[in-house]
Amino acid sequence: MKRILIVEDESDIIFTLKIILEQNGFVVSSFTDPLLALSSFKPHLHDILLVDIKLPSMSGLELYKEIRKIDEKVKICFLTASEINYEELRKAVFPSVEDAKCFIRKPVENEALLMQLNKMLE
Repeated sequence: MKRILIVEDESDIIFTLKIILEQNGFVVSSFTDPLLALSSFKPHLHDILLVDIKLPSMSGLELYKEIRKIDEKVKICFLTASEINYEELRKAVFPSVEDAKCFIRKPVENEALLMQLNKMLE
């Protein structure tokens, strides 16, 4: 089973993503609070993190850096509603290209999301 952790502060987005992902074979856990997600995170439990970049109390980038200290193998896919230059962000924040291959703009199309996540799991 493919396990995914969603950290997104908008519960309606979590609800929609959870339905789509569960219908496509994912086991989904979710949090609206990044600090709670971090304190509850268990190493090697999830294959992918689907994390909003802009979160209250801690950004998605900060959350990922903290989670990376706990689990070196978990993959990441960032969600954002902002206009950003992904290549500049990747170079500035991530030492390894492997850490930041997936940036998805909200609203996301279901098929595009599933294709990106499945590609990361190959």
